[in-house]
Parts: sequence; structure tokens; C-alpha cells
Amino acid sequence: MPGLAPGDSAGGVPDSVNGTLVPYSSDSHVSAIYPLRHGLNPPISRVSVSWGRGNSLRVSVFRQPDSDPKSDGEAGGKVVEVTLGKSRDGEISDAQWRKIAYGSVSPFALLQSRKNSTASLSRMQLSPSPYHLEWWEYVMEYSKDIGSLLGDPKTALATLIEDPNEVFPKKVEEPSSLKAAWELMEMFYVDKLSQAWLPERLVDWLADYNSLISIDLPTVHSKLVEFQNQIVTLQVIEDDPRYWDLISSALAVGWLEIVTENGLVEAVAVLISKMPRMRPAIDAGKIGECFKAKPDFVKAWERWRAQITKLDSSAFWIQCDHRQTREGLKNMLQIMLGNVDVLCSSTCHWMELYISHFLYIRPFTAGLESMYSLAQKCFRLKHTSNPHKLMRLMIGILGENNEVVLAECSRGFGTWMVAHAIELLTAGSNEADILVHEEREDLGGISLEELHRLVYAQLLSSHLLTWQIAPIYLTSCMRQGMGLLEILLLKQPVQENQMLLKNLEICRLYELDGISSHLMEISGMYHWKHGRKGCAVFWLQQAHDEVRLSGIASQLFDSVGKSISGESFKQWEGLIELLGSEGQLAGGLDFLHKYRDFKKCLQHAESRKDADAARQAVESLMSLMRNASTPQRFWLPILYDAVKLLSWDEGPLINVGQTNLLLNKLQELSVARLRPDFVEAELPTQALNHVRYSLATNLGRAILGEL
Repeated sequence: MPGLAPGDSAGGVPDSVNGTLVPYSSDSHVSAIYPLRHGLNPPISRVSVSWGRGNSLRVSVFRQPDSDPKSDGEAGGKVVEVTLGKSRDGEISDAQWRKIAYGSVSPFALLQSRKNSTASLSRMQLSPSPYHLEWWEYVMEYSKDIGSLLGDPKTALATLIEDPNEVFPKKVEEPSSLKAAWELMEMFYVDKLSQAWLPERLVDWLADYNSLISIDLPTVHSKLVEFQNQIVTLQVIEDDPRYWDLISSALAVGWLEIVTENGLVEAVAVLISKMPRMRPAIDAGKIGECFKAKPDFVKAWERWRAQITKLDSSAFWIQCDHRQTREGLKNMLQIMLGNVDVLCSSTCHWMELYISHFLYIRPFTAGLESMYSLAQKCFRLKHTSNPHKLMRLMIGILGENNEVVLAECSRGFGTWMVAHAIELLTAGSNEADILVHEEREDLGGISLEELHRLVYAQLLSSHLLTWQIAPIYLTSCMRQGMGLLEILLLKQPVQENQMLLKNLEICRLYELDGISSHLMEISGMYHWKHGRKGCAVFWLQQAHDEVRLSGIASQLFDSVGKSISGESFKQWEGLIELLGSEGQLAGGLDFLHKYRDFKKCLQHAESRKDADAARQAVESLMSLMRNASTPQRFWLPILYDAVKLLSWDEGPLINVGQTNLLLNKLQELSVARLRPDFVEAELPTQALNHVRYSLATNLGRAILGEL
């Protein structure tokens, strides 16, 4: 994981990003070794490495091909994903990432639609409806929909430390840094209703994500987990100084439920349960008294602190002869009185110290400037050289440094985060809105918003299971999105009709008629190349590709012309039907339809010995031979088929004039065969003599019949 950008101040705030979108640290890191458990037997012939999602590598391991036919049939290779770096928040699986990617499409598309509608009304200078919501409310709805996809990481904290099975009794799921970062962006930039009690929102946020805020330092959460594992070895828990240290730490960060339910003296427990909180409401199961108005809170706060001071100086402590209990309770009172030294010793991380200031020293802190100043102070008191990505994001937000916020979203949480969180950032800051929508020459004239959406769309496009949702993001990019969408569609495989239909539907939705036709042309030629001629003709017709249809017709003439007299004609019959009878294709597909009709009549006449069918076949024959579009290379095969009509048992079917026409055609054909470019049909060698003899015989019979 990259460190902070060069030029970061001691408070963890980058002074600049040096003109780069995502700053990277140039500090050297110790090389790490990652085990590769592929499970394949040697020999291994080849290893291929490629980037996976986030900080993971996909390693493809290939075995040497085994020529032994008696081999065990082991797979020829395996793909293993190796996660780089260490993470305390766990990795989101590929399946979960796909779920998030697909689930976020609908909220994103809805927000873009509302944005376009709002812009249209603004251009038309129309006043919005009296029921029209403010824009931040639309973004808030969008944020809640996206946040629901990231899971519900809230965990029920300990109720009884004495019982190791009850420290975390209702752990729903492991919290993720992605969810934590999204909630930070929401509370600072979108949720206008919580601005008055933002410190209390941070208290709740830390309670949910305390286990994620540190990479290498302990936290109150880690102390709870560690102590939980050691409870079974303790006989009297109050005799262990670690117990009171843990209780004090939980109190310092506002986990009041843990403190009051673990055997404290009643007077202290009541004071903790009556702690005033400047917030509109409190979740069920949590303790404290809520106040919405500042004057009411101030009165309750002063009264509560006076009661703590009174208890701190009471004679009770002289009567308490258990040293650990006495010192532990006195320490807790000092926390509630806001003793900075005690708060600093009771917390582990600067963020925990930061929260304790909101609870016990500066409950009225308001405004990002004062919150940022306090964060710098706490960071100096509990400095860490390797801050977690959540903390870097927090510092960027508090410092109102939009460039840093974008950079940390990108490098810490990936392309999905920055592509979707931009909507939150711009909802709460006009400066951020200008920053992300400004067209930049160094980016080819596109804005930062479009850049991050294009990068995310490229990531979606690279995976077989997510490329279908990339068009949603590409079409929201006005400069380069549509061009990249066309490239994406043209790169999709067209072997399967289902995939092609999906591509065509995308083209229809975005009115890409030219790309749609091109896809159908590609599909048609692919099917033709692989022998699926009917499917090929269908897609070429859908694309109105007259040039390729003409080429197919020409190829069809060549193929049919060589074997027109045999049973092989049946394989072309369906294709002729598909091609239609448009005369403009290759000079006359109409000929093939007439020839098909002639073959059907001839077959019908032969099978049933039907004179009427035979006469109809003669009409088809003469129509073919008189038609100028009938290619010359087809004359002999047609006449060879007509021999059966020329020798009809019941009498001549072809009169003298028709027979003379056929003889003239045969004479022309004899001359044409002398040309070097003439294409011979696949007929018996004596076919020409046989036809000539049959015509002569029929001529004699016809002359005798007319006398």
C-alpha cells in the first residue's frame, strides 16, 4: 500500500499533490515474500502474472504437457490470487465486488437522470415544483442506496466483560474500510441535518470502525479483544489493573454501555448513564441523555459536571479500601472531568483521543477549521508514522483539501470509490464542484469526474461478468465516453447469439445504429466462415449489407452450378429461401428461385407420373432458358435434368418450337465451352451427348405429333 505523498506535514496533511492525481510515496519498502499455493505437481513450465482487483495479483501456473497416455489427467494449470500487503479490515471477495458494482448502477443512473432533469429546467429557466427536493436530498438518497450495498458493519459491543462469550455477542459481519470511508464522506459532505451534531456522529463512527483505524498500533478495540482472551485465567477481575485500564479506555471513547454494565459503584454508573449528549436521538440500547437545543445541553452539562466534582471530593474514597477499585473509579471521574493527561493515557490512537475531546472537553466544537486544528493537536500527541488510509482520508476532509480527498479515495479505496464518491464530494462543496468539472488540457480536455468514470468503466470492461454495466458510466462521460463505448461493443465476441443480442440491445438503448449494423455484419461473416450459412445470411440481412449478400449469392452460384443436378441441391434450398428473390443481388437470385421451382415440379412429376405436373415443369424449364439472368454455366445442368421430360412415356411434352430453342441454347453452350474461363458443372462426361440425343429424339416425336 503506498504511503503518504511527499511533502506531508507532521499532522498528516499533504502540502500538495505535486500536480498528480494520485500521489505515491517514493520511500523504499522491505521486500515481502508471499507463498504461492497452487497445488500442481512438477514440472512447472510457465508462470504468468497479471494485476487483479485492488492490491492483488493473479498468478497463472502452467504444467509441462504430459505425453504419457497413462498419466493421472491432472489439470494443465491453475490461477491463484495473491493479495499484496496486510490489511486488518479484510478483503472484499470478487463476488462481493461484483454485487457492489451491479447494485450501484441503479442509484448512479437515477442520480444522473435527476441531474440532467435539473440542468434542463435550469436552462429553460423554469421554477421547480413546490414539492421539489433540494439537491443534497437526492444525493443523500443516492448515498443511502449505495451504503446499503456495502453491508451493515455495526457490532454489538461488550455487555459483560466477565463472560468471554459476551464480549461481542452479536457480531453481524466484519466491518470494511470501504463502508467506513463512504460514511465519512456522507456525514461531512451530504447529510445537512447532522451538521449540528457532527462530533457525535464521529463518536458513533469510531464505535463502528475502531478496529480499522490503525495498521501497526493498538486500539481500544484490540485491547478489548486481547483482554477477552485472558479473562478465563483471572480469578478476581477487579484485582487486575488491566481491567480498570480497559474500562477507562472504553469510557474515554464513549462506549458507555460497556462501562456501566461491568460492576461499577452505583453512583459512578448513574453519573455515566446520565451523561448529556448533544444529539437529536440515541439508538436503542445505548445510554445518555439527549438534548437538541444548545441552552438545554449547557445547563445539563454544567449540572452533570458539578455532580462529578462533588463525588470526586466526597468522603467515599476514604472508606473504599480496595486500592485498584479506588484508583480505577477516580481515574474514570477524571476522564469525565476532561483531564487531558488522563484522556491521553487512556486512549491508544490519535483518533480516539480526538473523540474523547468531543465528549469531555470541547462538546461544542463546530466548523471544519476548529475540528482540523484539534485533529492536528491530537495527531502530534499520538503520532504514527504509518497512518491508515481511513485516517489519511479523514485528515483530507478536515483540512478541506479536495485534491487530497480525491487522491486518497483513489489510491486507498479503488476506482469504484472515487467514481461514485465524487457525487458526495460535489454535493457539499462548490470548490469541489469546480475542481472535478473543470476541463483540463493535460487530460485531453476532459474533467477529473470524467477521467475517474472512464477509469472505472475500463476496469468493468476488462471482466467478462461486469462489462455489461460499463456503458452506464461511459455514456455519462460527454467527451470520450461514447467513442470508448463503441470500441467496447466492437471488441465483444459475436460467436453466441445471446451475447450478440445483448450488444444490440445496448446499441438500441444508446441509439448506436451504425455500431449495431457493424456488429451484425461481423456476426454474419463469422457464421459464414464457420459453416452456419443460414445464420450468416440472417444477420447480414438484418444489417442490410447488400455487398456481402451479393458476394454470398455469387459464391452460391458457383457452388450450385457445380452440383446443380444432384441431391446436394437440397442443402442450398433453405439458403436460397433466406436470400430472397431480390434481382439486384449478383445479377439475379431470381434465377435460383425459379430453378428451385423447376426442381420441385420435376420431382413431383416423376414421383406421381402426373402429366399436369410434368407440363408445369416444362413451363418452368422454358422460363429458365428464356430468362437472360440464367447464367450460361447452368444451361447444361438444367437441360440434363430436363432429359426426363424429353422422354416422357405418354408423348412429347415439348413442342417443335420449344425444342428448337433448346437446341440453339445447346449450340451456344458448345461454343462457350471453348473459352478458358468457362466453369464446367459436375456432370457425367457424356452429359452433353445425352442431352443432344434426347433433344433430337423429342424433335422427331414432336414433328410426328403435329402432323
